[in-house]
This record gives sequence, C-alpha cells and structure tokens, in this order.
Amino acid sequence: MNTKESNLDPKIREALAHPMGVIDITTMGRQSGQPRRIEIVFHRIKDRIYISGQPFPNRRAWLGNLDANPHLTLHLKGPVSADIPATARIITDVAERRTTLVPIAKNWKRDDVDVMVEQSPLIEVTLDGQPG
Repeated sequence: MNTKESNLDPKIREALAHPMGVIDITTMGRQSGQPRRIEIVFHRIKDRIYISGQPFPNRRAWLGNLDANPHLTLHLKGPVSADIPATARIITDVAERRTTLVPIAKNWKRDDVDVMVEQSPLIEVTLDGQPG
C-alpha cells in the first residue's frame, strides 16, 4: 500500500485491495474536452492498481484520452461508493506488459498472453489523494 492509499478511508482501501473489481473511470475526451465515463475492470497486483481490457486490434478511446491527459477519476460503486482522482501511466514496454498481463490473463482464465501483450490496453493507476 502506498502512502496516498494509507490516507484513504479504510472502506475505500479495502475495496481497492481486492485482486480484481469492476469500477467506472472518467477520462477527458482528447478532442471534445468533455468527461467520458466507462465501466471497466481493475486488477490489484503486488500492491499496484492496473486497468486493462480484452485484446482488440484497435486502440480504445479511453486509452487515447489518457494519452492526451493522464488524469482520471476512479469511481467505486457497490457497497463502497467513492470518486478518487488518479493519474494513469500507459504501459508500452513489452517486457513490463508481459509481466503485468500474465496474472491478469489468469484472472480472466485466458491462455493467450501473447495476444494480450500485443493488443490489450494496459495502464498503471496512481491515486492522487483523498476522494472528492
């Protein structure tokens, strides 16, 4: 757990400690400048938060938005509800992608890691501070 996470409400910390969970994220549209919200899965691997997606040959709009502006909001939903400002780091290094995507593929019961390394979006999320 990083320092910023240790300052979070214990219920939020617990929600983010799960190995995998469904959340929403809001990014800013790279062309429109308008907020764009989608539902997506996060993964917790070695005390870090990652967001990935299923392999797809075309780049996802949300990833392009983060390329233009790395700030996003994580929206926890369900028993714990919170909006948490964060920053994304798009992972492009092939070796780091492979290392990170192996446990994600396992979570999804996939055996096509090579395809995921080539086509799946992948970001590491760093929390910016307390939820808004």
